[in-house]
Amino acid sequence: MTATATVTETAIIADDDVVRVHPVSVARAYRFELVKLVSQWRIRLLVLACWIVPALFVAAVSQQSTLPSDTLFGRWMHATGWAGSLVVLGFAGSWALPLLTSVVAGDVFASEDRLGTWRHLLVAVRSPRRIFVAKALASLTVILLLVAGLACSSAVGGVVAVGNQPLVGLDGHLLTPSDAAGEVILAWVCVLAPTLALAAIGLLGSVGLGRSPMGLLLPALVALVMQLAQMLPLPVAVRLALPGYAFIAWNGLFTSPAQVEPLLIGIAVSLVWAVTVTALAYLLFLRRDFTNPTNESTGRRAITTGLLPLVGLVALTVAVVAVATPSMGSGIEQGKVQRSVATAFAHLYRTQTEQLNRPDVTEARLRVTAACNKGGGQVAAHGPGNDWRCVVTWHLPGVEAAGTAIYQLDVTSDGRFVADGDGPKEVNGYFLVRTSTGDAPNPLWQFDGNVELLSTTPKG
Repeated sequence: MTATATVTETAIIADDDVVRVHPVSVARAYRFELVKLVSQWRIRLLVLACWIVPALFVAAVSQQSTLPSDTLFGRWMHATGWAGSLVVLGFAGSWALPLLTSVVAGDVFASEDRLGTWRHLLVAVRSPRRIFVAKALASLTVILLLVAGLACSSAVGGVVAVGNQPLVGLDGHLLTPSDAAGEVILAWVCVLAPTLALAAIGLLGSVGLGRSPMGLLLPALVALVMQLAQMLPLPVAVRLALPGYAFIAWNGLFTSPAQVEPLLIGIAVSLVWAVTVTALAYLLFLRRDFTNPTNESTGRRAITTGLLPLVGLVALTVAVVAVATPSMGSGIEQGKVQRSVATAFAHLYRTQTEQLNRPDVTEARLRVTAACNKGGGQVAAHGPGNDWRCVVTWHLPGVEAAGTAIYQLDVTSDGRFVADGDGPKEVNGYFLVRTSTGDAPNPLWQFDGNVELLSTTPKG
């Protein structure tokens, strides 16, 4: 018998010509798979891009005269370096992270099918279970490295280019630089949960579809479908039951008090998906016939073992969230919109007062209220739409007449809204205000806000 060099050989008994072998440990198999991943040129390129490109992007955009004001926190990129990291986070949750999980997790098993190296790997490791664990951990490590690069690079680029300044939250309140840094870090940590869910879907596609390009594209396609679903006027329960909701629910961290209930539900759903889908991929991998090079039965097995349980998981999470939430409606109601607009206006009015060097006034003395309708009062005042109109009223100490300002609102299905000032121009028109960091647009001209979909506050 010819002795074959393997990483598992432990002893050779010459008399009987028998080789005794033991499976390679998970740690050694993990190191081997990690080296295989990082030795690929596309993975190295992605790592470099994630650690360099966000810093260059944030620094470049922050120096431009025109900012991406249609992007959440984009209008504040001139004011603080922390806004740039949140702009990158919004883009990453929609596009970058789904594509990264597709390239890494969606190819970690399929690459062995393309190269035809399964038999060699099984001879070396001697355990399909350890192969799966090693590959899953290696892909997870690379994905975490990519996410860390996006977070660190965007934050450093923004702070270096603009400075460590306070950040205006989604309800107009001002976060100190230390608070802003903490919330930005926490927001990046929260999106790890839906990223893990997409990575698990990538593992399932890589195992179930093998060398088919659909396995590689599965996480990106699932993420795209979830984005389209979030744009539809779906009930709150359905919206929260999708594993991608945590990609947008981090917005609630930047209000006072923080809107954490939707975020926690989104994280919990994402983690349930990550564990369940990984377990499905594991079972599918163990049932694979490695003696069949074409692996023709895997596609059919992927439907029964992978797809159908996922459909059941969607139904289960929707049912559980529907029981846990107070409403099956859109969550966007007149009273919630009015409170959100009034709160944001009160905070930003004080910011404008400070910038214009006027006497300070507390929010309690301002007594800001908002009266909002939808479609000019011709339709029911609930649900998303760009036809919301609000009249804000406030009072100044020593002034008998109340001040009023009009805003046109565009409210999206996820509760985010953009308020556009519609007069009087002295209050919410466009003009530049001189600040300590340079000239900035009137803070009451346009501002972002957030309606808490699960708020249980009584209607106003």
